[in-house]
Amino acid sequence: MKRILIFSLAYYPKYVGGAELAIKEIIDRIDPQEIEFHMVTLRFDSSLPKIEQVGNVLVHRIGFARANSSIEDLSSYPLRLNKHLFQFLAAWKALSLHRTHQYNGIWAVMAHSSGIPAVIFKLLRPTVPYLLTLQEGDRLEKIERMMVPLWPLFTRAFTRADVIQAISTFLGRWARRRDFKGHLEVVPNGVDVARFSHKEMPAVIDEIKDKLGKRMGDVFLITTSRLVRKNGIDVVIEALALLPEHVKFIVAGIGPDDLSLKRLARERGVADRVRFLGEIQSADIPKYLQASDIFIRSSRSEGMGNSFVEAFAAGLPVIGTQEGGIADFLFDEKRNPDKPVTGWAVDVDSPEQVAHAVKDIMENPEKVRAVGLQENTIGVSWRMTCATKFFCRCLT
Repeated sequence: MKRILIFSLAYYPKYVGGAELAIKEIIDRIDPQEIEFHMVTLRFDSSLPKIEQVGNVLVHRIGFARANSSIEDLSSYPLRLNKHLFQFLAAWKALSLHRTHQYNGIWAVMAHSSGIPAVIFKLLRPTVPYLLTLQEGDRLEKIERMMVPLWPLFTRAFTRADVIQAISTFLGRWARRRDFKGHLEVVPNGVDVARFSHKEMPAVIDEIKDKLGKRMGDVFLITTSRLVRKNGIDVVIEALALLPEHVKFIVAGIGPDDLSLKRLARERGVADRVRFLGEIQSADIPKYLQASDIFIRSSRSEGMGNSFVEAFAAGLPVIGTQEGGIADFLFDEKRNPDKPVTGWAVDVDSPEQVAHAVKDIMENPEKVRAVGLQENTIGVSWRMTCATKFFCRCLT
């Protein structure tokens, strides 16, 4: 049996996003008799055990912790120090674990958060294969500015990798710009199309609609997003003021911008039309998508954007920018005349274009049906590129 050590800033059951979901979707599909996974991650919450079996991975948690910490607490001291300390504490922990478990490979998820401890391990144990997955969603310029204090190690996080997997061509190009010369594969995150396309019983969806207060004639925009600036939720709130009263906005997610977004909704006079749901269990997201009418995320940056592909699979028309990895799959009839149309593209920071796209969808049901056929094709093809086989090949 092979043993693989994963470096990830966070993992289940709390503080998870697209990168952590991708890890889980991959390792849950790999036979535990074939590969035994371990992980070094941050603890944050002292109610979580320091060592715990979570699905197919044995999780080793390190760093400062606070009892029942919320996501807002992660930005306050001492928890906010964790991301900085992780760069070195995780390397030390990994070397300690390696003495006991003799890992056959290491896997770092996101260069700017896990690449440093992985490359420290690699420099000290050069015979152990090192796989780097690029899942970054923030602007690359911002990431590189943030990593300046650790620049030599950050550079080696790319150049010393044996294999790099990027979830989009956008991130693949970044790896080459960071001077990686080795084997690179673009393998997008997979989406469980069967789960998102499965039609719930009408009574179940009606219950969700009642919970959200959806009335006859209402049009629900929905986003499933971390509440951070890069996801452009503020742009949709601004656009709501330009749309008819029956258009409402459902926000499923948590994050540090929660209070500022609620304040913006009040200032724009649309607070009664924006519903902040907080964190929604992954298993329930398809229900909320099916209870809604249009998926929207006006991203300022995106590595890929799993939520877009989930919305495709659920059969919703999709509005988004074409920033970063979104450009790999969101094609607009005017901006991409040579591609099959899969959605409605808008510029970054343009509430006016968001409002126009929403109106176009509401006024043209025939176009929506035609685009939906292309979305389903994209969704199915994305599932076929699920990363599991790639990782089995690389890690064994």
